[in-house]
Amino acid sequence: MINILTTHDVNGIRQALFAHPGLANEGIPYDDVNTTKAHPLHRICDGVFSKDYTEEKAVELATVFLEYGAHIDGNGLIEKQDSPLVAAASLHADQVATLYIDNGASVNHPGCHGGTALHWAAWCGRPAVVRRLIQAGAEINKRCIDFKANPLFWAVHGLKSTDNANVPDYAECVHLLLQAGADQTIPNGEGKTVADLLTEDDVELKKQFH
Repeated sequence: MINILTTHDVNGIRQALFAHPGLANEGIPYDDVNTTKAHPLHRICDGVFSKDYTEEKAVELATVFLEYGAHIDGNGLIEKQDSPLVAAASLHADQVATLYIDNGASVNHPGCHGGTALHWAAWCGRPAVVRRLIQAGAEINKRCIDFKANPLFWAVHGLKSTDNANVPDYAECVHLLLQAGADQTIPNGEGKTVADLLTEDDVELKKQFH
């Protein structure tokens, strides 16, 4: 299946899934070197991140897999392992994330580092995904497992940690989270709050906090 997915041949994939429906949930290795397998709905997001194809193509591919019985949450929700939705949120596959949410993906599953899709969308500065997750009922102040931080902390930390970060996108994520009830006083596991991450240079961002 890895070769079929890599070709981006939607008709070929459809024919393969029609003949062998089990392929819709069969793990696919990342490539010939990294043979770790992940669910097809996850691997489609990898293709977006690596720019193998557009988000529109990814949505088309994922839709075919879903039509042929792909499990929206992959092959079981395992704590600290990414579900397809967490993968989409963390791999900049915004349109794919929306597709998965619309198809009933579990929005509060703790994936890598125990961060939910909302944590990862916030960390990556993806306001469209943050907005859709909030609409879908994502837990605004859920703390991740490894760092004990909420999505708001992840958003600000992501901004401060990312080279050439799109500041307006991160600022919008912060605005959306605060508007939805994010608590800026919740500390992470080291006792730090969002205020500890901000500097005198963060003039516009500081205006959002009280």
